[in-house]
Amino acid sequence: MRCFWDWMPIIGMVAASVGYATVNVLIKKAIDVGINHLVLITYRHCIAAVFLTPIAYFREKKTRTKVTAAVFWQIFLSALLGATLSQYFFFIGMQYTTATFSCAFLNIAPVVTFMVALLFGLETLNMKSTAGKAKVLGMIVSAAGAMVLTFYKGVALTSTSHQGPSTAHAAPPESMIDHHHQTVKWTLGSLALFAGCFCWSTWFVVQSKVSKNYPSVYSGTAITFFLVILQSASLCFVTRRDTSLWVLKGKLELVTVTYAGLVGSALGFLIMSWCVRQRGPVFTSSFCPLIQIFVAVIEYAFLDEQLHLGSVLGSVIVIVGLYFLLWGKGREVKVCEIKDGQGNSREDGPRMEQV
Repeated sequence: MRCFWDWMPIIGMVAASVGYATVNVLIKKAIDVGINHLVLITYRHCIAAVFLTPIAYFREKKTRTKVTAAVFWQIFLSALLGATLSQYFFFIGMQYTTATFSCAFLNIAPVVTFMVALLFGLETLNMKSTAGKAKVLGMIVSAAGAMVLTFYKGVALTSTSHQGPSTAHAAPPESMIDHHHQTVKWTLGSLALFAGCFCWSTWFVVQSKVSKNYPSVYSGTAITFFLVILQSASLCFVTRRDTSLWVLKGKLELVTVTYAGLVGSALGFLIMSWCVRQRGPVFTSSFCPLIQIFVAVIEYAFLDEQLHLGSVLGSVIVIVGLYFLLWGKGREVKVCEIKDGQGNSREDGPRMEQV
């Protein structure tokens, strides 16, 4: 039984990765159709709040923790970073690139999370230890992979069925302008994805604080959703005052908003919050590469999307760097267990604070 519960965070994050992959593919299609990013964020969290609020009310009716001013500020920041801003930038980046590339960019989230956690004192780094050197190497390699993802698109590794033979012939002069335009969009999309990734990585650290100070997970998540609704709706009214944006058009937008709200927001947020509480922010964010793999499979198998060399090469480099980072973190945990059990360390690394 204990072994089963030890595997629960891994099973939960794999399930969440599948859910997020499906959500991202649907969102990409809905954005291409023309749904507004902030409207999508608002509606999906409305559905998530309606679904989760009754559960939170009855399940934690007698055990709900009081919300202090400090806790409310932390939840507000969690909503702003983990949903409103991260999704806004991510959707912009997805619009200018592809769903597979956008999820590939999320591979740097564990490294960025580690750097933010290091800044806030939730992680330690000792360059005299093997583990510390491995973590630094992992950060450098992952940063190099992120640069490849941002600035190198490369050739298409797959072909689409709707491409005709004419694409192999000499292109007209206008295609050079189109190519430049696509390159600019790809770069802007990459920058937006990096901003979204930074917000999401910071959320993992903030959420670890929220989980400690407000252990009522369901109620805290419901409050987060209501704050996201207020934040995204307010931002939408400030930037776009066209009320017609709020009218959903067609089955695709309705299905996307509903599925994203129930799976991507309600269930996904709960699973990740629980995993952050159980295993810490770096462990939880380390499953981001799985989302890219599932998205690539879905897009290639069902949507006939192209896969480019830059996405694959950059992802491989990032995952190699992630391996070094997680290996170093795992070695530090093992050293800490040795110190707890024997009173001394076999390596000169410091005791790592568990988050």
